[in-house]
Amino acid sequence: MRDTYEAGRAVRVLIVDDSSTMRRLIRSGIEQDPKIKVVGEAANAQEARAAVKALTPDVMTLDVEMPGMSGIEFLDRLMRARPMPVIMFSTLTRAGSEAAVQAMALGAVDCVEKPRFGEARDVFAQLTEKLRVAAAARVGGQRRGAVAGPEAAPSRAWNGRWILIGSSTGGVEALETVLGRFPADCPPTLITQHMPAQFLVSFAARLNANVAPTVRLAQQGARPGRGQVLIAPGEAAHLHIAADGQSVVLADSPKRSGHRPSVDEMFASARPHARRMIAAILTGMGRDGAEEMAALRAAGARCIGQDSETCVVYGMPRVAWDLGGVEQQLPLSAIADRLLELAAE
Repeated sequence: MRDTYEAGRAVRVLIVDDSSTMRRLIRSGIEQDPKIKVVGEAANAQEARAAVKALTPDVMTLDVEMPGMSGIEFLDRLMRARPMPVIMFSTLTRAGSEAAVQAMALGAVDCVEKPRFGEARDVFAQLTEKLRVAAAARVGGQRRGAVAGPEAAPSRAWNGRWILIGSSTGGVEALETVLGRFPADCPPTLITQHMPAQFLVSFAARLNANVAPTVRLAQQGARPGRGQVLIAPGEAAHLHIAADGQSVVLADSPKRSGHRPSVDEMFASARPHARRMIAAILTGMGRDGAEEMAALRAAGARCIGQDSETCVVYGMPRVAWDLGGVEQQLPLSAIADRLLELAAE
C-alpha cells in the first residue's frame, strides 16, 4: 500500500465546519495545492451526511466542536456506517485535545489544530500533506487483523529487556490496541508518537485510565520499571535512553526526519544497549525510525514491524522493512503478544 495518494486526479475533499468563515479559510488554504480539490462544504452533521452520499469525497475535514450533533458523535456514526478517511480540526484547549484524541481512537486518520492568528500558512501546508496521505489510508473495514478492546495478557517472566515503540499516523488506535494487551507488570516501555504536545497530554491520560500499566509523559531522569510506560512529551524534546541504560533523557536537539520527538532519535539512543532492547515500528507516514531501527537490529536488538494490511498508513514500517530493520512483520492484533514473548525469552 502507498503512504501517499498517487491517483491521476486531485484529492477530493469535503469540508465540514459550522463556521462559514472557517470553511472559506480552509478552502482557500488547501486549494493552493493543485492536487487538492474541494468538492463540497457542510455546516452540520445532517448536511455532511447528505454530501458524503452525493459527492463521495476521498477525504473529509471535520470540526470537533459543532452545534447539535458534535463532530465526535458524527464521526462515530460515520465510521460504523460508511468508513472513510477523516481529518479532524480541533483547538488546543484541554477539551479540544481530549476530543481530538477520542476522534483518532474512533478512526480519524489524523487531527490538525485550528489555525491561530498568523499561523494559517503553516497549518494549511501541514494539512495538505495530511490530506494526500489520508486519501490513501486504510480505514475501518479496509484493514484486516486490527482489534478493538483487547484484554490484558497474563503476567510473564521478564528477561530485562525494554520495549521501544515508534508510531505516527494511525498511532492512537494502534497504541491503544498494543498497550491494551500489556499486563500491569509489563516490561519498561518507551513510546514516541508524532502528535502535538497538548494532544499527547490527553492521550497519556486516556491510556492511563484504560490500560493495565501506568502510562505517563516522560520526565527528565525518570527510571522506568516494570509496569511503566513513558511517552515522549512532544515538540520540545526527543526521548532518549541515557548512557547508563537505566534512565531517560529529554534531549533539546534539532528535529530529525522532520520530527521532534523523533523515533530515529529514540532508537539511536538505544543502540549502545541494543541487546536488551525490543523495538516495534507501527503505522505512520514517512520514514522516521526506519534508518535507526536497521542500525539497532544490526547491533543486536529484536525488531518488529506492523504489516501493511493493518496499518492505517504503511509508511514507516515499510521503509524499515526495506532497509532490513524489521525481522518480522505482524498484524496489529499479534504485536503485543510477540513483544511480551520476546521480553520473556
